[in-house]
Amino acid sequence: MQNYSEILTDKVAQTQYPIHDLLRQRWSPLAFSDRMVEPEKLHSVLEAASWAASSYNEQPWSFIVATSENKAEFERLLGCLAEGNQEWARNAPILMLSVAKLNFEYNGVENRHAFHDVGAASTTLAIQAAALGLFIHQMAGFDVPKAKEIYSIPSGYEPVAAIALGYFGSPQTLSERLQQRENTPRTRKPLEEFVFSGSWNQTSPLVAS
Repeated sequence: MQNYSEILTDKVAQTQYPIHDLLRQRWSPLAFSDRMVEPEKLHSVLEAASWAASSYNEQPWSFIVATSENKAEFERLLGCLAEGNQEWARNAPILMLSVAKLNFEYNGVENRHAFHDVGAASTTLAIQAAALGLFIHQMAGFDVPKAKEIYSIPSGYEPVAAIALGYFGSPQTLSERLQQRENTPRTRKPLEEFVFSGSWNQTSPLVAS
């Protein structure tokens, strides 16, 4: 079994073109340490989220946060997750739900960019976490109606994703199946597959090899 440092080194992205080291080092582990995240670091990652760009500076994001220090609150949020995510996310010291406000504050019109902007806030949160030696793993697998009911999320707001936050832990705490997932090499589509010019699905000459 690889040790922590070997796994972290293996997960550094091998990119087509140079990118910032924080982006190369950011990934979404399944193995989390139960070490508590220092309050100042939690404040820092949430502050980073607040400075994401958003349409009309609407800032349509909210984050519901539960820490393992408050067992009852932690179990409430954990209980919203899909069973497969509960298996590993219960080891993280912090769980969150991101929530989008669906209409613009200034005119009440539907904000079709709300999910995009919440994703942008979560990305800045993830990069700040990486800068502090932390990791996040975002999850689509959670019970949206249950989350709305438990947290009394009103009409006009929609849960977007669940998030585990913490320090990297030992993969040996995971089941064999999850260890295999943890050790799977990271891959990304080449630019030629998603950067277009002129027409849909026509590879841009700017990135053509």
